[in-house]
Amino acid sequence: MPSKEKIFQIFKYSIYILVTVNMYFFLEEEVLAYPIRYPNGIEFHQIYEGFASSIDTAAWLILLWLLELETYVLDDKIFTKSVNYTLFLIKSICYGFILYSFFGYYANLVIFYEAESYLQIKNLCQLSSGDWAYSVDINEYQTITSNNCELLSTSSEFFKFPGMQALVDFNGLIEIIRLGWIDVINSGVWIIVVLIIEINIILVEKNNYLSASKKLSSLSKYFLYPILFFNAIYWGIKGDFIDFWDAFLWLVAFLFIELNIVQWDEDRNLKK
Repeated sequence: MPSKEKIFQIFKYSIYILVTVNMYFFLEEEVLAYPIRYPNGIEFHQIYEGFASSIDTAAWLILLWLLELETYVLDDKIFTKSVNYTLFLIKSICYGFILYSFFGYYANLVIFYEAESYLQIKNLCQLSSGDWAYSVDINEYQTITSNNCELLSTSSEFFKFPGMQALVDFNGLIEIIRLGWIDVINSGVWIIVVLIIEINIILVEKNNYLSASKKLSSLSKYFLYPILFFNAIYWGIKGDFIDFWDAFLWLVAFLFIELNIVQWDEDRNLKK
């Protein structure tokens, strides 16, 4: 019969694998939205807008596995100067992309605020030729046809996103803006969380973790993680299950990293 420790590790790595698999769903969603959001092709400086979620997720996945190596898998004696330098370099690149994605989420939010009232129509069925799309979510669009035009919206007031053949009604625009804010806030809070984790790793290495990290850990536990949990619940309520499921898995994954750090510090103290 497997030990409790082995079962725990199997569960932990199952969570890591699940968040890795979720990368596919974000990439698929943004690839499907690409032709509508960028009908004339995407320029290099727009990549961070069009694929913010995919870039962000890829960087976080690499960072997660590196933190697992650093806080649990690798023995302390493995951390030579060259290993530390390599970890620092790779993690710095990941953080660069994470910050890059944060501004991508912000750029998306700006685009949502720039949506202008489209006065040429009074109902979606006037655009049922197949050249227009309706924004059903922040990154999900449906081509408007005679079969679905009345199902998508019965409003008589619509807004057009700049540079796109895509419309949304007023209520839909409000929800998209709210989801845009959730993306920005979520990205920013995660940056703070991982900054605290990096500080705690440094404190463990300096054998000063227990005395200096309590306030930092309390900040994550009582303030930052509840914000992330609220974001996950909001995505769940709004019907975006993938975002909800992904947010929940990432919370669990980084709680494991926090536990790794505690265990790592305890092990180092036992070796003194």
